[in-house]
Amino acid sequence: MKIESTLQLFKTIDELPPEVFGLMQRAIKARKKAYAPYSKFRVGAAILLDNGKIIEGNNQENASYPSGLCAERTAIYYAGAQFPESKIKIMAICAGSEKEKTLVPIPPCGACRQAIAEYEIKQDWPIEIYFMGETGQVARSSSLKNLLPFMFDKSVLLG
Repeated sequence: MKIESTLQLFKTIDELPPEVFGLMQRAIKARKKAYAPYSKFRVGAAILLDNGKIIEGNNQENASYPSGLCAERTAIYYAGAQFPESKIKIMAICAGSEKEKTLVPIPPCGACRQAIAEYEIKQDWPIEIYFMGETGQVARSSSLKNLLPFMFDKSVLLG
């Protein structure tokens, strides 16, 4: 068995298609508003829905670490709560540390990948994901399934 993920790399944010460039700018703006007093690692996410709405989210930490929430899940859960019939077309993510500059693309964590997978499966449509550090390269995945090939989904629960 061989498993591969294919990513498209852009040298800078300036190479992104206009629609994605604007979305990434919103993710960068959202990152700056993150509440990350413990990790000093700020993440912003912006989601484009098929109805044209853009939803932003950022990480919200808590002294009791499991009680916080990542940017991707903050945005995707808000989108699901406010626009349950809309499909998620594109997600843009920007991550940066206050301790040192992040120059490489930072993908969603495992918990966020699983949450995004739930929505990709639910809507039966791939979610394009673009992710970057503070600056530098931007990576594009054509779908969440490309980032998480062995997804845990409802099929294993239904037996």
